[in-house]
Amino acid sequence: MPKSRIRKKADFTPPPEKTQTIKLKSGFNWVAPLMLAFFVIGLAWIVLFYVTQGSLPVDALGNWNIVVGFGFIAGGFVVSTQWK
Repeated sequence: MPKSRIRKKADFTPPPEKTQTIKLKSGFNWVAPLMLAFFVIGLAWIVLFYVTQGSLPVDALGNWNIVVGFGFIAGGFVVSTQWK
């Protein structure tokens, strides 16, 4: 049986180097402080409600103060989606 021809492989040439540098957008500077502020305000609201046995922060809301506190915390999570 005849031998098949051996093909010569081409020499490897590396791809050309990119001259442009890709600059990543670092995000907004206000996102992290606002997110942390929402978390702290929400936590402080709930703790203040429990420590004062419902007379503070807003007496008229009653147990809805817990919902307001969790609302601030949820707002912190919503703001955190903008953090890059």
